[in-house]
Amino acid sequence: MTTVLQLQSLRKSFDRGGFWSKSDDRVAAVDAVSLTLKAGKTLAIVGESGSGKSTTARLAMRLLEPDHGEVHLLGHEITHLQGKALRAHRKNIQMVFQDPFASLNPRMKIVDTVGEGLRVHAANLSKKERVARVAEMLELCGVNPEVMQRYPHQFSGGQRQRIGIARALIVQPKVLVLDEPVSALDVSVQAQILNLLKSLQQAHGFAYLFISHDLSVVRHIADEVAIMFAGRIVEQGSAEAIFATPHHPYTINLLNSVPIAHPDARQPIDAVEVLADQEDVAQSGCAYRLRCASAQHDCATISAQALLAQQPCACIHPCIDE
Repeated sequence: MTTVLQLQSLRKSFDRGGFWSKSDDRVAAVDAVSLTLKAGKTLAIVGESGSGKSTTARLAMRLLEPDHGEVHLLGHEITHLQGKALRAHRKNIQMVFQDPFASLNPRMKIVDTVGEGLRVHAANLSKKERVARVAEMLELCGVNPEVMQRYPHQFSGGQRQRIGIARALIVQPKVLVLDEPVSALDVSVQAQILNLLKSLQQAHGFAYLFISHDLSVVRHIADEVAIMFAGRIVEQGSAEAIFATPHHPYTINLLNSVPIAHPDARQPIDAVEVLADQEDVAQSGCAYRLRCASAQHDCATISAQALLAQQPCACIHPCIDE
């Protein structure tokens, strides 16, 4: 299966205190992240707030410049491209943002918002042809084309997100980066948007890089899952394997934190107690070890490659042996 997006050892750090911070006072938002996304598949990045999910998405989009590493899109390295050279690849990767209202220009009509990508990447189209393409895409995304002369405030949250998806798909990208696309919506509307995304993927073969902290949503839509903590990927595998047999203590804690209708319905997964009085992040070894009650001496030296290969370190011996 064709690889459409590949991230290799991406790193990105930010100053803790802004302009007045010292040069060595930096926090690693993304640390040695490597991911591969196949055509027609959905790769979900899951983690708590501040784990580096959205920063990874913006690095993949080239909205942020990485400190180290490479971004490959459809076999082309785009890490250091600028200007027209980068713009030529932009149409192949588009983004749907978390807030469907903030991501739409309130001063622009929907026909202009959705059609803006065509003005850049299909400048040879006439205005009539552009409007026809907008109407076609809106209808494909479940929005009546007759409303294209309205403004964003005249739509509900779910309708606005459908418009955001139409705007992203109008230039026919190969990769769609979805940054918490349903977290701001009601549960019933979430299901509609997720079903729309799945049907579009099945019909047109889009690949999704799906950013979320909602495990129930991820379970519904993802083929592959990468669990992220403190800027590092601590576990990665198929969605079926991650949810059925999690290996890393952080993954187990995430799964145990999912709300359930009744306690008796919870699956018997070994719980791992979080030590709130310890540091949040380890600078070497397993990123989670200073918050893990099962951490052992080996956890300070285990490599990221060993974790992702699910090699047995001290803290996850019981999970693997079982």
